[in-house]
Amino acid sequence: RTLRYVPENSQDKIITDEDVFVTLLKVFEALFVNDLSKQAHVLALCPEIRHKYLELPTLALGRPHVPARSRRCSPEEVLFNTLGFSIARDQSSLLSAGTGVFVSKGFVPKGTLVSMYPGTVYRKYEPIFFQSLGNPFIFRCIDGVLIDGNDKGLSRAVYRSCSRRDQLGPLRTSDASWLTAAPQNPLAVGQYVNNCSREKAANVCYQEFDVPGSFPVELKQYLPNIVYSHDIQ
Repeated sequence: RTLRYVPENSQDKIITDEDVFVTLLKVFEALFVNDLSKQAHVLALCPEIRHKYLELPTLALGRPHVPARSRRCSPEEVLFNTLGFSIARDQSSLLSAGTGVFVSKGFVPKGTLVSMYPGTVYRKYEPIFFQSLGNPFIFRCIDGVLIDGNDKGLSRAVYRSCSRRDQLGPLRTSDASWLTAAPQNPLAVGQYVNNCSREKAANVCYQEFDVPGSFPVELKQYLPNIVYSHDIQ
């Protein structure tokens, strides 16, 4: 990625918000269906969700019956089957750049959403001083909002705490698996996308996107972001 000059906030769009929204829905729905056997609590709690994903919903011993799948795919395989490519973290090809993100399989067409920047979202007035010390993963948005994408130390603890705080009973409203080596959302590796160098030009660019309040509740478990303050939507 690289820096871009954006005259106005409204012009900070490489692709439309609708395209971003549709892509996220497509990937998240595929992940949900792939993991359907582990979604019994969601299906039992929300009949409308059960009817949406199960063709013949039945109840057995008080639990929704989930049709058996031939084989459960990895999140990376789901991404490849859905968008035609998969990505992975690995040693960066840039000197002394640490970890980078690579297209491990398939082809990425121009204008395609390739990753998400995970982390705790802070407004300009919220405390982030101690989390920011020695932290190279603080991302500043155009409106001054900060995203802490560090998966270690205090940043990790803050994210986990906020994620548990906002959980609605058995319904998770965010994904904390990006803090591990095996994220359930394969797009949640954006904090490891390196900046360009003099030798290598940027081949991706960031774009800001606000998740709408109408986002399907059963798919929020794949969103790799959480707000620091509980009263912020």
